[in-house]
Amino acid sequence: MWTGNNPVVSDLCSAVVIFAFLQLWKETAKHGLDQKLNRKLVHISIGLVFMLCWPIFSSGRRGALFAAFTPGVNIIQMLLIGSGMWKDEATVKSMSRFGDRRELLKGPLYYALTITGACAIYWRTSPVAIAAICNLCAGDGMADIVGRRFGRQKIPYNKNKSIAGSVAMALSGFVASVGFMYYFASFGYVQKSWEMLLGFLVVSLASAFVESLHKYRA
Repeated sequence: MWTGNNPVVSDLCSAVVIFAFLQLWKETAKHGLDQKLNRKLVHISIGLVFMLCWPIFSSGRRGALFAAFTPGVNIIQMLLIGSGMWKDEATVKSMSRFGDRRELLKGPLYYALTITGACAIYWRTSPVAIAAICNLCAGDGMADIVGRRFGRQKIPYNKNKSIAGSVAMALSGFVASVGFMYYFASFGYVQKSWEMLLGFLVVSLASAFVESLHKYRA
């Protein structure tokens, strides 16, 4: 590893990368990037970049818990900003649909909780963590972007959702999961297999179906 044999340095450097990336999207929100697009870019990228950094963390439970601490800080941040105890308009703008701080106590909070839990419980040796984060980030994020742009044909049982958005979610979640399977396999964390591929496909299809029942437009 480029940080040498010091696991503490490795963990600290990984945490800095994640916090710096989040700050980048705060800055784009301040300088006028479309709010909806900015929010979805944050939604897609943060979790995936976080998972890309997992090999930098030290091995064992300490590495997992140290890594989980990084998004765990965001849980505290969401609670403080969403409750009004801490003012941060850039974060509200980059992560909310309508610019209401209370929205951070819903989707963004669940997002941070899911990523933190997947990291702390399953870590980089489990396909469960890969599937959860990839479908949450790539899948759900692309569903909204594609659905808004190409979603003329609606799903019969939910007129707020489009076929294009649901297809984009299933496909993006699956492709991202497969990509991370190969990525972690290259480090020896998982053993790639057809069974794992099939599992990712089932999870992505199921996630797209559940998301298609949601009331918000995509």
